[in-house]
Amino acid sequence: MRSHSRRNFLKGVGASLGASLLFSPFYDSIANAAPGKKPKRLLVFFTMGTAPEIWKPTSVSGETPTFSEATSPLADVKEHIVMLDGLPSASPGNNHGSADGLTGMGYSASGPYGLISVDQFIVEKLKAAGTLSTPIPSLLLGADTGGGKTGFYKGSNLAPIASPMSAYTTVFTGAAPTNPTSNTSAEDQLRRRKSVLDHLTREITTLKGDLGAEQKVKLDLHLESIRQIEQRLSGSMNGGGSGGACTAPTSPAGDMSNAMKANQLHLDIIVGAFACDITRVASIQWGSDQAMNVNLPDIGLADEEHNGLIHGYDPGHVKLIKLEKWLHEQFVGVIKKLKSLPEADGSGTLLDNTLVAWCRDMGDAPAHTQNEMKFVLASGTGGYLKTAPGGRFITSKERHERVLLSLCDAMGVNDYAGFGDPGLGAKSPLPGLAAT
Repeated sequence: MRSHSRRNFLKGVGASLGASLLFSPFYDSIANAAPGKKPKRLLVFFTMGTAPEIWKPTSVSGETPTFSEATSPLADVKEHIVMLDGLPSASPGNNHGSADGLTGMGYSASGPYGLISVDQFIVEKLKAAGTLSTPIPSLLLGADTGGGKTGFYKGSNLAPIASPMSAYTTVFTGAAPTNPTSNTSAEDQLRRRKSVLDHLTREITTLKGDLGAEQKVKLDLHLESIRQIEQRLSGSMNGGGSGGACTAPTSPAGDMSNAMKANQLHLDIIVGAFACDITRVASIQWGSDQAMNVNLPDIGLADEEHNGLIHGYDPGHVKLIKLEKWLHEQFVGVIKKLKSLPEADGSGTLLDNTLVAWCRDMGDAPAHTQNEMKFVLASGTGGYLKTAPGGRFITSKERHERVLLSLCDAMGVNDYAGFGDPGLGAKSPLPGLAAT
């Protein structure tokens, strides 16, 4: 009897392996992590520098900040927020156009990867380790970036996808299984695949009674994988619910020539790509190092950020405060969207295992210096960051590269060879930032 059971066991495993090939886009993304462990994600939100006097908290009690007018939207998600200030770059005299912001070093290239931004470094390391199998390894979006340089590098400066329609097509075309030679709809194909899984589950459950203890344990793990695949399929068919949050956003529409509005659409695309596990590393660039055309009639602001707001005649930085407040609203908005969507495995929200990092090209844009680089980081409950109910504000004289190394650490990358300034010495994440 036991011999017969083992033959059936192998037969059942063989059938399930066939199913794993059939469902490889779903299965691969699950197989990356142990059961119950959610995928890790990084979202980099990148802008020009700002004026320190409008960004710094009006007061700090311990580490608890009182947000300024420009950063006031952060109060809505303060329990998820860590603000960082005072961190110098490797070349603090560098200004707009320097690669320091996301690479940890200036204009020169060094190391086996050459000049590389932290997002691209993370992707290369995960790919080399064989732990990144999403359809899109990294997603870089951003409108109106042609006026200068972006903060993103992989050997040379990288240009993001500018058009929301192009980004939408790139991310979501083919996200649901389709067969161009068949008239069967994607929804019908998903139902068929789920039906096959239901049948397979019934067969394996029937088989289970004849197996030994060790074989039962292995079979239980296999059934758990099938259940997770079913949840992914259910999410694809019904747009989420208890089975998951995978649903494509509405196709972009409206005046996409307005770069600010286009980037709002890009943020929706990124959230959808995270929800469907199409990518786990995404970035958005706001303007470039030399220009961002601001057209925000809703708040009565139309100007150009670099020459008009940072270096123009703007007493008290009144216009820059308006822009910064609006940008903070977008940053908070994406945090709220991630928090509102459940993980595909039903445990927690997308924010719970996503690190959102607002990085800049310099700390003091009007003065053209990188003496005090500034970051705003956010993660969910029980996420990577050590958070506090009122938020945290940390000043440090450590090199700003250590914050970038913290982003690596959050994504499970602990080999920093080839990244940043080779003169930094012993490379390690910023102390006191991670929850554990």
